Amino acid sequence: MRKLTLILLPFLFFGCTAQQVNDTLNTVLGGTSGLSSDQIGNGLKEALRIGAEAGANELSAPGGYFNDVAYRILLPEEVRTVTDRLQGIPGFSNLEEIILKKINQGAEDAASKAAPIFVAAIKQMTIQDALGILKGDRNAATSYLQSSTSQSLYNEFNPVIANSLDKFEAQKIWQDAANAYNNFPLTRQPVNTNLADYVTEKALEGLFTKVALKEEDIRDNISARTSELLRKVFALQDGDK
Repeated sequence: MRKLTLILLPFLFFGCTAQQVNDTLNTVLGGTSGLSSDQIGNGLKEALRIGAEAGANELSAPGGYFNDVAYRILLPEEVRTVTDRLQGIPGFSNLEEIILKKINQGAEDAASKAAPIFVAAIKQMTIQDALGILKGDRNAATSYLQSSTSQSLYNEFNPVIANSLDKFEAQKIWQDAANAYNNFPLTRQPVNTNLADYVTEKALEGLFTKVALKEEDIRDNISARTSELLRKVFALQDGDK
């Protein structure tokens, strides 16, 4: 009965004021768990903050992307076509290795900008958001962050990555290589000399994958619930498994 009530709650909220929603949640959840809706919301926000900050910090560390094959950003197909063709030309023999290392350094540099954006989005969570996350899919918190931060993260990451690529000279290396490739007499389709968009998309993809793993850890492992509030809030989830 309790699980059915939790499923139906979001539909009962339509047309309700914020206070009415709060009172309903306090009655349904607080009465059975000893937690108020505010405590549940705060617990979810704490879990989100921990997971998001940990994910961003790990990827922004030196080698955060490059040293982990699960997150390493690989070169797009057209780039590998260019590097393969230029391999025998003096000065371009290890081009792919150089660019690969530098674009990952750029992504690591940009990832340090993610945590404040995540925290700002988490602060905007409503009670309905918190309940949906607690009783949602295993990656419900990450999905919430993805839907509410993707554009802001892209807007923040893209110029940072472009600057980072310039700082590590990846853009220049790639532009030189792409221009050399485009000037080949038999080149049919010129390649784009801008890597920033591609690296931005891949950097964000890796970031959300990392945050999702942190979320799963908190959901599955009591030892990952590092505060009493987290343990109490996620005990509600555990009780319905």
